[in-house]
Amino acid sequence: MNTPVSRALAPDFYHYEPSPLTAAVTEGDFVHLRWPDDTKLACHRFWLRENAMGQGGIDLATREGILDPAELTDDIEVKAAVVDDTGDLIVEWADDGQRSVYHAGWLRHVADNNHRPSSWLPEAISWTTDSIGEVPRVDGSEARDNDEIILTLLNNLLVYGACVLENSPTHEGYLLDLAERIGPVRDSNFGMLWDVKADVELAGDAKTNSTANTGLRLGPHSDLPTREIPPGFQFLHCLINEADGGESTLTDGAALVEALERDHPDAFELLSTRHWIFFNRGPGIDHRWSAPIIDYLPGCDTPTIRAFYPVRAFPAMANEDVSRSYDALRLFHRMADQPEFELKFRLTAGDIMCFDNRRVLHGRNAFTGSGKRHLQGIYIDRDEIMSRGRALNRDARSKCF
Repeated sequence: MNTPVSRALAPDFYHYEPSPLTAAVTEGDFVHLRWPDDTKLACHRFWLRENAMGQGGIDLATREGILDPAELTDDIEVKAAVVDDTGDLIVEWADDGQRSVYHAGWLRHVADNNHRPSSWLPEAISWTTDSIGEVPRVDGSEARDNDEIILTLLNNLLVYGACVLENSPTHEGYLLDLAERIGPVRDSNFGMLWDVKADVELAGDAKTNSTANTGLRLGPHSDLPTREIPPGFQFLHCLINEADGGESTLTDGAALVEALERDHPDAFELLSTRHWIFFNRGPGIDHRWSAPIIDYLPGCDTPTIRAFYPVRAFPAMANEDVSRSYDALRLFHRMADQPEFELKFRLTAGDIMCFDNRRVLHGRNAFTGSGKRHLQGIYIDRDEIMSRGRALNRDARSKCF
């Protein structure tokens, strides 16, 4: 038996497979929908009116809502709700007599929760060195021309928070070309594209604007905790690495937080509730923010880790909490640097180390000898990674049918 083809438009730009309804019943402010497998969805009358295609609800060109909530008057009531011969929902309105048609496949995607922020994204998995073995790697030689490579990269980033795109071109500025395939670059006081030219001769040089541009060791940390919302993802492109030392490190902050909450609950409580002030000390800038080391930002399941000690400047807590908070802080950094949690590897020319800057702590060993080491970096916000990931995952799924 052939499934009837819907004649309804959806209030977005995606294609929805038919999913005919079996019933629509109006009760009070809601229209209750049911499908053959007994899946149900309750639709408020105002929500239906807001999502009516045309008719002052959804603009046909932009597919955005144009109904001002101030215009949602009490006389907007559902006079009748029925299922048409294709299985779509038909609503007749009492106030103006208009009929609105709703695509049952679109309604079903709401019933299945595929409209939520987590939809079309893989579930994050925390890791230790034993569970992951090594950072996931993807051949990036054709990344600029291949959506499958970009999708594999993005899904690794969303699952594990880290991935190395290897065999990439080694010319300066390539990251900006790659970003065109992913999403807008986030600017900062370091610029859209910034260089990391660490050399032992720069250690202690007052001309550099970051500890990264010295030969000093960098323990596990996250960038720009001085911002209200630190950058989401960081891409570090190795152009040349002839230095003696400087191995890169990655630590999954998600696994570290789980271990702290499980094994050291007092330290976890201090790290996630007591505030510190983070302060950029560079000439001509004055970025500051106050937050806990483990910062549960609204709407985020995984906490943002604020752990860059070069810019952690002042405790912002009661005096009686400072000593205990320093004890918790010491424990945090010691655990982050333990082999149980920390992957250590050497970047080679053409490697792009990509990671979730708010989840995965990165670092490097000190330089113990001479030799050139030139990396370039960009930030891309988490919103952009998730948006591109949803679009590509959704497109890949549609090609399977």
